[in-house]
Amino acid sequence: MARGYIKKRRAILEEETRQRIVEAAVELHQTEGGGGATISAIAERAGVGRVTVYRHFPNELALLTACTSHYMTLNPPPNLDQWASIFDPVERLKYGLAETYAYHRLTEKMMTVAEHEVAANPVLADLLKPLDAYWAGARHILATGWSEQNEAPPLLWETIGLALSMPAWRILTRQQGLADEDCVSLFATMACTLASWSDAP
Repeated sequence: MARGYIKKRRAILEEETRQRIVEAAVELHQTEGGGGATISAIAERAGVGRVTVYRHFPNELALLTACTSHYMTLNPPPNLDQWASIFDPVERLKYGLAETYAYHRLTEKMMTVAEHEVAANPVLADLLKPLDAYWAGARHILATGWSEQNEAPPLLWETIGLALSMPAWRILTRQQGLADEDCVSLFATMACTLASWSDAP
């Protein structure tokens, strides 16, 4: 009985240590970038030795996989099924963009770091492919239903892609001083204008 308890207790402590390492790595990536999230810095932040970090995460792939999973679990993107359930394309677009901009605001620090590092880090690029696929699916949902043929009018696909992107949102809010709701109105107006042009005789 005592041996089983000790074994279970050891497993719990190991999992707690692993979690501290992941949380430390995520925090350092968000505040310092990949260059600051060294094994030594992660170990110091987590209160463990370098050997302990390597024991739990023997390579960059293992550590980044755990960090990405942890971050996305804490910060899941909007539910696309909810978007797809809205029949009217204008209301769907407004709803989707409002949720997108709230998500961008929540994840701006980490995603900005990821934007800067992904080109030089193929491991991170591979791990973020599901997120790229998510945003492609989001664009498809928001571009659907604008015509009787269910095809997006010319330039609407590109406009919605721009509307969903964090860099575009960042320029409009940080550089141009727009509120999130202003960004929603701007892109909804652009989409409606493009749709009306396609319907014109």
